[in-house]
Amino acid sequence: MSELNAVEICAGAGGQALGLELAGFGHALAVELDSNAANTLVANRPQWRVAVGDVADPQVWCPDDYAGVDLLAGGVPCPPFSFAGKQLGATDERDLFAWAVELAGRIRPRALLLENVRGLSAPRFAAYRQHVAERLAELGYWSQWRLLHASDFGVPQLRPRFVLVALDPEDARWFRWPDPRPLTETVGSTLAGLMAANGWPGAPRWASGAAGVAPTVVGGSKKHGGADLGPTRAKRAWAALGVDGLGIADEAPDRTTPAGYTPRLTCEMVQRIQGWHDDPQYAWHFTGRKTSRYRQIGNAFPPPVARAVGESIRIALRREGLASGAEIGAVHHDRVYSALRAIAGFATAEEIGARSGESGLVVRARLRHLARDFVIDEKDTEDGPAYRIGEFRAFTGQEDHERHARFADGRASIS
Repeated sequence: MSELNAVEICAGAGGQALGLELAGFGHALAVELDSNAANTLVANRPQWRVAVGDVADPQVWCPDDYAGVDLLAGGVPCPPFSFAGKQLGATDERDLFAWAVELAGRIRPRALLLENVRGLSAPRFAAYRQHVAERLAELGYWSQWRLLHASDFGVPQLRPRFVLVALDPEDARWFRWPDPRPLTETVGSTLAGLMAANGWPGAPRWASGAAGVAPTVVGGSKKHGGADLGPTRAKRAWAALGVDGLGIADEAPDRTTPAGYTPRLTCEMVQRIQGWHDDPQYAWHFTGRKTSRYRQIGNAFPPPVARAVGESIRIALRREGLASGAEIGAVHHDRVYSALRAIAGFATAEEIGARSGESGLVVRARLRHLARDFVIDEKDTEDGPAYRIGEFRAFTGQEDHERHARFADGRASIS
């Protein structure tokens, strides 16, 4: 039985869960919307309690039952922030980032770990990030963001992920982000054995030619078609590695396959690219049909990355090593947002610019972005339009939030 326990929301099929387990965290609960992914969790860890359904639905689980858990972790939905989507942020019914922060305020874990796509690190979401950091500070947590690449943690894939860690300030003094380590594997060396498993004579040559790191694996969603290896740019990158990215194969090429054939990856191969090593401690069986298995694998947080971050959190919670002196302080991701928050009442773009150090042109551009995540009130004055920042649009648990109706309407296609 692990000394430390975690509650994991939006747990998927277990990439983060396995990494955290290897880092020393047991699971008090895992909550997941997709029943196929939940089946995979149960198949691999039948001793865990797995709740299936909308994590924000009080009928699915009761957060108060887990008050004081050591770690609250989750890979909350990515589409609200993804470069591949509309980047609706707080107005996307799938956005649960702000809700997860409020959940931390409710159950008071010693640590919070949330991961998402690189898009959340973009200037578009600077104010969103600042709001999250300020809210965590109000709740008494030190927090910090970091962009991590899977290839820095032994995974032969780029896969940048934007990670938020929050801790009690006293524990935070022992927290350090994990150090990157040199990548020793390529796509070819990682998959050589699997590609040769059925006797394909071209496997050694293929492995030698696939001497690079994979592009980010894209699991996709229920809104799109069958399993493939992502958009056009990703398929070109896969083609340069000698992989046909138009679909997923049932099996590796066999001894009758021509040596010069361009193979497709199997789900097992994608699983290996996602960081599930052949080491027995990484053994993990995915359940369901091929397309479902591929999506579960492709949407996962690579276990070695989750393990590395989890070990850093464990060290902080146990206060091992040397303290670094981290403190809660002011966070300024977006100067226009900070200026609006500091100004009482309405202010023109020029007044906001003077307060923020930005030009009126920049202020107006930022206001357009801010209006997607915050209510921006506007009124005419003698000096021109004036603006005031209002409430955060994100779902944070409100019973009357429009998220509920939109979520219900799109429930069948949300994954």
